[in-house]
Amino acid sequence: MTMPYFSTFTQSEEFRRDELLHKIEHALQRLTLQELEAMYYDMTTKSYVNDD
Repeated sequence: MTMPYFSTFTQSEEFRRDELLHKIEHALQRLTLQELEAMYYDMTTKSYVNDD
């Protein structure tokens, strides 16, 4: 029986993660609809996004 793996972030990792997410969210807000659709298509083909 294997134990589930739970990822825990250190405080500095959490800060860096939050910082990166903030920068990505800010960049996404400036994209056009066509750019967002292209990104969405790319992410779905790589299974980063699943439409359930």
